[in-house]
Amino acid sequence: MSAIVLTTLNARYSHSSFGLRYLLANMGDLASQTTMLEFTINDNTGDILAGILDQQPRIVGFGIYIWNVEPTTRLIADLKRVAPNIIVVLGGPEVSYETEDQAITKLADFTITGEADIAFRELCEKLLTGSSDLPRIIHSAVPQLDQLKLPYDQYTDEDIANRVIYVEASRGCPFTCEFCLSALDIPVRAFSLETFLEAMQALLDRGVTQFKFVDRTFNLNLRISRAILEFFLNRYQPGMFLHFELIPDRLPESLREIIERFPAGSLQFEIGIQTFNDEVGSLISRPQNNAKLEENLRYLRSETGVHIHTDLIVGLPGETLESFGEGFDRLYAMQPQEIQVGVLKRLRGTPIIRHDDEWQMVYSSNAPYEILSNRLLTFDQIHRLKRFARYWDLLGNSGNFQTSLRIMLNTRASAFEEFLTFCDWLYEKENRRHGIALIRLFERVFEYLVGVRNENDRLVAESLWDDYTRAGRRDRPAFLRSYNLMAPAVRSSSDITAPSRQSRHLRD
Repeated sequence: MSAIVLTTLNARYSHSSFGLRYLLANMGDLASQTTMLEFTINDNTGDILAGILDQQPRIVGFGIYIWNVEPTTRLIADLKRVAPNIIVVLGGPEVSYETEDQAITKLADFTITGEADIAFRELCEKLLTGSSDLPRIIHSAVPQLDQLKLPYDQYTDEDIANRVIYVEASRGCPFTCEFCLSALDIPVRAFSLETFLEAMQALLDRGVTQFKFVDRTFNLNLRISRAILEFFLNRYQPGMFLHFELIPDRLPESLREIIERFPAGSLQFEIGIQTFNDEVGSLISRPQNNAKLEENLRYLRSETGVHIHTDLIVGLPGETLESFGEGFDRLYAMQPQEIQVGVLKRLRGTPIIRHDDEWQMVYSSNAPYEILSNRLLTFDQIHRLKRFARYWDLLGNSGNFQTSLRIMLNTRASAFEEFLTFCDWLYEKENRRHGIALIRLFERVFEYLVGVRNENDRLVAESLWDDYTRAGRRDRPAFLRSYNLMAPAVRSSSDITAPSRQSRHLRD
């Protein structure tokens, strides 16, 4: 039993709640009375409720995010019905802005906005000592990072074996991109480098090999970013994998030199392009040197073994279907391993709402509040691009169709137009975006390339067989059995230790 329960619904089991671990690490004298419970959005509400009530808590703190706000609202409604005396406290980005009018905050007793690392403990101390007349909405002061106890000891052995290990060397972002909550989190604040690296060493000593940095701008402070890279390079062991989010047009020689020394597949850079349209970039307060960006991406692809994950956004004000396609083609030509096509979301508190009238921005009223239409894109066009995004993730980003995609796309002037045509055809055949089995996708790609595009069936069969066996599969799909295909190739991947999705892009 615990007086205080910290809980959230993660998107999936493999994710770990970084925020809850910060709260738990900073509970001070209340730590012994606090339990952390993690669930997923796919768990049964009754089972979650039973798990919480088993602790017989006086206070339950919920982490609220865009992906879990709706199921958590239902959960809290039930909790208040069966145990109305339990004090419910909310925190997290989804309840930090436009707070008063949300259904979930009306159910809760208290809501803490902003960074609650210290504020949650302070509220609990007051509640447990009988304080009253406390405000329902508590706007927490931004904590000094040197006041925080780092959360890395809160990762359990089970976490290390099965979950993503999130870390951060800094908080904040210097940029003001209007679609992003980080635009409200200025200035950038860095943790003590010495203290941070000591914590990283402790994680390495416990067997952690994969680190996901959540810093919004890892390469902003070159002294710090180089020191962190050198730290991990000096301790590199096979299986190490580091994920960083980078500013796309900032990659000086001082960073290039050390990046080149990492083995292939050990680094992943998430690089937010969002748009190549300069007018759109100006509208959303996102200055970007696209020429320098392109130079950096081409360098990373030709001179390093970095796995590159890039991002584009559908639905930005001023972006047409044609200009988005041109941007996709420009990015595809640089050959990043992944192009994540995201759909614009109307995140609470972000300045993107200033464009609502002029650009007729219409968003869904339900999380994740995606754009439905605007002045330049109809609902049908945006829905078509959502299909494009989903199917590209399945075929392009997954690494499962590298050889066959080259047949589909590289003989045409526009990769975007060709893949969009395929998406229209696939959706007409399947009438769904999700739940398509991998073997079914292989069959559909064969059917499209041979039956619609009139490609040589033998060439297509060989390309799909190469793709199918890329991850070590050896069974022969029924649609390929009539072809006398060679045994699966032995791929030179013994020195590649990246996660499976990334490693498929790196194998010969």
